[in-house]
Amino acid sequence: MYVDSHCHLTFEGLHERIDDVRAAMFAAEVDRALVICTTLEEFDSVHALALRFPNFWASAGVHPDNEGMREPTLNDLLERAALPRVVAIGETGLDYYRLGQRSVADMAWQRERFRVHIRAARTCAKPLVIHTRSASADTLAILREEGGAAAGGVFHCFTETAEVARAALDLGFYISFSGILTFRNAQDLRNIAAFVPLDRLLIETDSPYLAPVPYRGKTNQPAYVPFVAKQVAALKCLSDTAVARATSANFDRLFKPQS
Repeated sequence: MYVDSHCHLTFEGLHERIDDVRAAMFAAEVDRALVICTTLEEFDSVHALALRFPNFWASAGVHPDNEGMREPTLNDLLERAALPRVVAIGETGLDYYRLGQRSVADMAWQRERFRVHIRAARTCAKPLVIHTRSASADTLAILREEGGAAAGGVFHCFTETAEVARAALDLGFYISFSGILTFRNAQDLRNIAAFVPLDRLLIETDSPYLAPVPYRGKTNQPAYVPFVAKQVAALKCLSDTAVARATSANFDRLFKPQS
């Protein structure tokens, strides 16, 4: 019934117990999941899960926070995007949250990496999985400059303002909400989720991070995505089933997963 549109099942705490993770998904009626790639070095493990299990799919990309890893070329991304069960480019985007002693100007490498991902997504006609943190103005500007709307995609684990949400929606992107939506101090985010049209909304765990209430502080897993759906349902005065059906349909429309 439910789809986890963004999880990291190759990360420690989940990969070594994948059978238990899948059993918990089944018990929670979480039928499918998109396993997200964050480095080229990780891709083979991500892809192997998608090949092994018929209800998993994979993405191909390098997370903006990952420095000192192999830098992706356009061809690197296109080769991986052409493989079976790869349905998206990313996780990609911009993250200025941990600048440290650096300036925004010093992050030119990150902006160039993002441009490469957008070009790959446009070329292979697969959607982008966008990560943006403390960098929404540049994220939106680069998407416009590179024609990212042609590829489409999703702003995952959304935590930005209502204005950013409107701009993303205007570009044709979907908005995905994580367990943060259930946190006590997240009323502003709940207001945004109430505003986002149901036909442009996805739910995710971002496992192993950001476990929703009542599991906050524990290792997150796809089986917990119904708690995000329940919060969305409460905000929109809908049943959990209605949210599950809508977000599953949105997942299919955006990512076009094939069996």
